[in-house]
Amino acid sequence: MIIALVLITCFVVLVWIGSRSADPDEQLRTSLTDTTQGPLFQVNVERPRSDRAFFGILPTKVEAKLFGVGELRFDQASRGAKVGSVAPNHLELSADGWDLLIETDGEGRITQATRLVFPIEIAEKKWTLRCRPADRATGYLQANPRAGSHLLDGRFLIDLANCADAVTGKILDTEAGGDPGQAWPSAPLTLRGSFAGLPYGRG
Repeated sequence: MIIALVLITCFVVLVWIGSRSADPDEQLRTSLTDTTQGPLFQVNVERPRSDRAFFGILPTKVEAKLFGVGELRFDQASRGAKVGSVAPNHLELSADGWDLLIETDGEGRITQATRLVFPIEIAEKKWTLRCRPADRATGYLQANPRAGSHLLDGRFLIDLANCADAVTGKILDTEAGGDPGQAWPSAPLTLRGSFAGLPYGRG
């Protein structure tokens, strides 16, 4: 009984410490405060809790350490990182294996042109997924011109509800470790990111 209580206490402390160090919003704010070195950006993909160990109660950094599940992210320091076309209603970012396009309409709504291609390992197998928002997209792109310059700062948060194998176009199911007939992911992925000092126009 005492051993069980000790283990539970250690687990709770581990989760608490991990949650403090793995707050994605805090990480973004910290890394994007200094724009003297040029354009900065971070792109993070969060799996739904239903597709994570212990239903996602562990912070992603702790989960990565315990289970070897890599974080799904890239930034300006990633290999092959590139800024493409940038405008208040349009954002293109890429890196080796990653290709992101976000677009909004005249009223600020996320359009169906929005998509993310990225690598992921599921059930010990590597995949390349192409994900898009639902027909009624949930999320936003905020891109604000910096005063006295042609630079944009901003952030985005989008639910990616429709994912398929980028090579075959097929939806992942039992091959990716799900139940028969059940698609992966079982709920939308969350695309989250921020950027600072991106030049307005073509990359």
